[in-house]
Amino acid sequence: MELKIGDKAPEFEARDQNGKTVKLSDYRGKKVILYFYPKDDTSGCTAQSCNLRDNYSHLQQEGFEVIGVSIDGEESHQKFISKYELPFTLLADDDKKLVEQYGVWQEKSMYGRKYMGTMRYTFVIDENGILEDIITKVKTADHAAQILKK
Repeated sequence: MELKIGDKAPEFEARDQNGKTVKLSDYRGKKVILYFYPKDDTSGCTAQSCNLRDNYSHLQQEGFEVIGVSIDGEESHQKFISKYELPFTLLADDDKKLVEQYGVWQEKSMYGRKYMGTMRYTFVIDENGILEDIITKVKTADHAAQILKK
């Protein structure tokens, strides 16, 4: 099932970098930027996460909470957060439930080799849990501006 703008965002439950259970319903009444990225501490993912970090206070002023998701585990997320001083939650989707739910676990290709991996997609969810925007062509170095221009 492909998600579309106007759809209800799939409810999820996952562990954050500290092992605490986080649910989408915990954010009811707030706007959420749910960004999926392939891997902690890689060039594109670092650029994207640091751009969101650098614009975090502005995003919060606009009413957004930021949640990152990758299939890396809690320990990897802790190192990533510590190294780049990321002020927001990262969810460990090591069982791939969220990437499957949101349809971002897809076939990718690199150097002619095909493999399954996480697409770099961002879902903007409104206060009522409805998908307000889906960004599939993420500009890693200018991602916050992409989100805010909507």
